[in-house]
Amino acid sequence: MVVLANPVLDQISLIKSPDSGDNLPSIPTIDLSSPNSPEAIVRACKEFGFFKVTNHGVSMDLVEKIEAEAVKFFALPLLDKEKSGPSNPFGYGSKKIGLNGDVGWLEYLLLAVGSEPFSESSLAFLRDPSSSSFRSALVEYVLSMRKLVCQVLELMADGLQLKQRDTISKLLQGSECDEIFRLNHYPPCPLLQGFNCGLTGFGEHTDPQIVSVLRSNGTSGLQIALKDGRWVSVPSDREAFFINVGDSLQVLTNGRFRSVKHRVIANSLKSRVSMIYFGGPPVAQRIAPLPQLMEEGEQSLYKDFTWGEYKRAAYKSRLGDYRLGPFEL
Repeated sequence: MVVLANPVLDQISLIKSPDSGDNLPSIPTIDLSSPNSPEAIVRACKEFGFFKVTNHGVSMDLVEKIEAEAVKFFALPLLDKEKSGPSNPFGYGSKKIGLNGDVGWLEYLLLAVGSEPFSESSLAFLRDPSSSSFRSALVEYVLSMRKLVCQVLELMADGLQLKQRDTISKLLQGSECDEIFRLNHYPPCPLLQGFNCGLTGFGEHTDPQIVSVLRSNGTSGLQIALKDGRWVSVPSDREAFFINVGDSLQVLTNGRFRSVKHRVIANSLKSRVSMIYFGGPPVAQRIAPLPQLMEEGEQSLYKDFTWGEYKRAAYKSRLGDYRLGPFEL
C-alpha cells in the first residue's frame, strides 16, 4: 500500500502500472496517404476504437507553436491562470474534472470552439498579457484539426463503402457544430518515484462525441482498454495524432465501432501536455444508426436521441459511468 502524506493527493486514485508483454497487441498506425487507409481505419475502429495517424498534413511547426504556448500558459502564476477561469464548464480548471466529484492530477483549459467563423475574439477570456499569440495559435490549430477530422471521416466512409463520402464528416461541418478543445497539463509527481503505480491524471472514460483527436508531448501516460478489459500503454509520438472513436460514432455504426475507454496516468518525473479536439454535431442532430449501414432485418441497438440530449446526460454522469447504458434498447 502506498501512503502519500499530501491532502490533495489523498483524494486522487493510484493505479497499478499495466502488465507489459509480447502478447499485448500494438496500437494500429495508419498512413493517411496509403491507398489501404480506408480499410485500415475501419479495422482499427472495430477492434480498438483507437488508432494513430501519420502523413496527416498538419504542420509540425504549428504543433510545436501551440505546445510552446500551452507550456508558457501553464507556467504562469496560479493567480494569472485563474483569470481565465473558473471552469464552468469552460475556462481554466485544476484537479476537479466536471461537477460530479471526479478529480485528477492535472490542470487544464477547456474551450468551446464551435462558433463560426471561429476567431481570436472567441477566446477573449484568455486574459494574461501574453495571450494574444496564444489565441492566434489556438485558432490556427483548431482549423487544422477540422481539416484532419474531415479527412479521416471521409476515408472512414470509403472503408465502410458508403456512397456519400461526407455521410459522417458533414455532421461536423457548419456553424452549429458543437466542438470543444482541451489543453491538459499533468505536472510531475516525484512522490511516486520508485513505486509500481501511477497517480490518476484523468480517470477512465469514453468520449461522448463522434471523434476526438489527441496529440501530446514526448511524455507517456495515455492508456486504452482492450476488448478483454486489459489496459495497454500508448507510446507517445510527437509527430503523430491519435484518433478516438466516441460514443456517438459507436451509435452511428450500430455498435460496429467501439467507443474506446481510456485514461491518463501522471508521470513521476516529467510533465505531460496534451491537446485534444472533440468533434460533436449540432445539439439538435439526431444520433441514430446510419441507414446505409443497416443490413436487412437489422434492428437498432439504441433508443432515438439527439446529441443535445446525450450531451446533457453525459455531463451529469461520473467519468467512469457507462454513459450509453440508458440509451440502449
